Amino acid sequence: MSNQTESNALPPKTCTIERMITKKSDIDKVLQGQKTATRRNGRYADVGEIMTLEGRDFVVEQVYRQSLGELTDEHAVQEGFSTVEDYKEAILSYHPGMPWLPHMKVWVHEFRPVQE
Repeated sequence: MSNQTESNALPPKTCTIERMITKKSDIDKVLQGQKTATRRNGRYADVGEIMTLEGRDFVVEQVYRQSLGELTDEHAVQEGFSTVEDYKEAILSYHPGMPWLPHMKVWVHEFRPVQE
């Protein structure tokens, strides 16, 4: 896993930050402080970019690639789940027919609330 925090070292975004977290259950987890990262197939944000959910701002602190096989329970907790298995079951329920391949790479976007 390579943590890259310099946005100029990253490839272009494949989507916009407004589409990074859209599921109501995920939004609720972020607002309650239970979700501090999201993993996506594409890159949705740059380091330092602000995501606004229901009027609250969150700053993206890290963006990096990670394989599904590298996920730990600690990573699952960042996503708002207790274990990798719980996270895996949720992801596969959102994407029926998608295989869970340990070598598959995803983009990790870690964020925190903006302190006012």
